[in-house]
Amino acid sequence: MQDALPAFVLSSEAPRTAMNDSPANPQTKAATPSPSDEHLMLGFSQGSAEAFSELFARYKQPLFGFFRRRLTDPAQAEELTQETFLVLLRSASRYRPRALFRTYLYAVGFKILRGHQRKAVLRATFFGARPAAHDPAVHDSPDANLAIREALARLESTEREILLLREFEQLSYAEISDLLRLPVNTVRSRLFRAREALRDILTAPAAQTVAAKLTASEEHV
Repeated sequence: MQDALPAFVLSSEAPRTAMNDSPANPQTKAATPSPSDEHLMLGFSQGSAEAFSELFARYKQPLFGFFRRRLTDPAQAEELTQETFLVLLRSASRYRPRALFRTYLYAVGFKILRGHQRKAVLRATFFGARPAAHDPAVHDSPDANLAIREALARLESTEREILLLREFEQLSYAEISDLLRLPVNTVRSRLFRAREALRDILTAPAAQTVAAKLTASEEHV
């Protein structure tokens, strides 16, 4: 097994799709269903390079988006995306399907992100470098982009994270609960508070349009 990622180019402008969906092919409607993420990860842990390639294809863009929404520098987001996949490569033999694969993947991503942020604080402390602002870099129109970034930055950190995981990563309440180690009811209540706070913060007409889309999102467990 090679510790090298497939060649790829990450783009923050790629269309947003469901993480587990494969491109539809009208000529193969009766084809065998695609294997689950968990099945692929188990196959990869047993030495299947093809299984990893499929997981990489499914998650490279969602994972890049996960980091991009939390970092201002797209190059850093790309770097941490590749680092996350390298961790998967190196720890595959220890994988156990105790939770959904994507919950496991984002848990790895969270750990890498926190490490990156700690290093930024240390560099700022010892070398006088100013750490990058920790505000999500949501990609929309320029006006909405600025309004939503400023509003999200003002939310309480846990509630902001719950909101991002729900609205952008599209995780279920149960997945967010596992990832952040919070009770499901706490996730629900804090998500409600985050949406309410965001709606209160976004007062400009253009920003209210963005807030309305978020607060009107359908609830799926």
